[in-house]
Amino acid sequence: MKQVKIDIVSDIACPWCAIGYARLARAMKQLTAEYEFTIQWHAFELNPEHSGKGEPILPALAKKYGRSEEEMRANQHNMMTVAKDLGLNFEKIQQRSTCNTFDAHRLVKWAGEQGRQTALKQALFEAYFGKAMDVSDHKVLLSCVAALGLDSVKAKQVLASDQYGAKVREDEANYRQAGITSVPAFIINNKYLVSGAQEPEAWVQTLLTLDKAGAEPV
Repeated sequence: MKQVKIDIVSDIACPWCAIGYARLARAMKQLTAEYEFTIQWHAFELNPEHSGKGEPILPALAKKYGRSEEEMRANQHNMMTVAKDLGLNFEKIQQRSTCNTFDAHRLVKWAGEQGRQTALKQALFEAYFGKAMDVSDHKVLLSCVAALGLDSVKAKQVLASDQYGAKVREDEANYRQAGITSVPAFIINNKYLVSGAQEPEAWVQTLLTLDKAGAEPV
C-alpha cells in the first residue's frame, strides 16, 4: 500500500474549501485499493481582522469583490448546487454572516490530537454553510464538539485559554511565507502544491501522475 500525505490549507469560512475536500474524498475513495492517505488540516483566515458582530454575507462579499449583491447571490446559489451533488449541506450559505474563525481553528488543532480533525472540520463547515451558525461563538463550537462525542469539558478549557493559538499563527505565517494567498491549497507529500477545488476526476489523474513522477513522502 503506497502512502500519500496531503496537507490541506483552508478556512472554515471558505465554501470552496468544503467543496474541495469533498471532491478530494471522492478521488481518494477511488484509489483506496492502492493508496493509503493521511490528511492534515492547516489554518488560514480569510478575514483575520474580523471582530464584533458579523455582517450579512451577501453585502459583505459584494463590497469585498466590488460586485453587486445579485451577482453574489447567483454565485452562492451555484455553490449550493455543487455542494448538493457532493452530499454537502449548504442550505443556508446565503443566510450566514461573516465571522472570525481563529477559535474554530484552535479547536481543529485540538481535535487533531484526538484523531478527529477532519470530522470536526466537516462539522464546522455544516454548521456555518448548512445552518448559518456563528462559528466564532463558543457555544456553537462546543455543540459541534459534543455532536462528535468529543470531550466538551476539555474543549471548553481550550477555548477559555490561549491553547493552540501559537500553532494556528504558525500555520498562517508559514503558508503565507510559502506564497499561499488563497484557499483551498493542497500539498502532496510535502512537495507538490495543488490549488483550488479540483474535480474528483482531475484529482485521480493528479495523484496517479505524481505517483509515477516519484512523489514519495519526505
